Amino acid sequence: MTISAGIRGLVIAIASAAAAAAHAHAHLDRANPPAGATLAVVPTEVTLHFTQQLEPKFSTIVVRDAAGKQVDKGDSHVSGEDLTVLKVSLQPLGSGSYKVEWRVISVDTHATKGEYTFRVGK
Repeated sequence: MTISAGIRGLVIAIASAAAAAAHAHAHLDRANPPAGATLAVVPTEVTLHFTQQLEPKFSTIVVRDAAGKQVDKGDSHVSGEDLTVLKVSLQPLGSGSYKVEWRVISVDTHATKGEYTFRVGK
């Protein structure tokens, strides 16, 4: 069975549009500290790398300790050097578990959010 050129073109166009829509959101590409890591050295900041450029006014990170207390310095910001990078400075951390919560809006206005944990000490 053969498919006419017109139908084949339509199928390719639909598949391309679906693929573009799937990539329309800024997804977390990598993080420092990494998700699930146990660190011997206490980090001084959290740096998140996304798959798309972020809208600085609407992109934030909050870091909380196991009790839910915010332990970042409240200076969450998109890097001026790379609009795909979101950073926040940390207060001095003790041993324990920490949760990173992020919410971003990409420059194409799509919102995404997520969270992960890391641990300091044993």
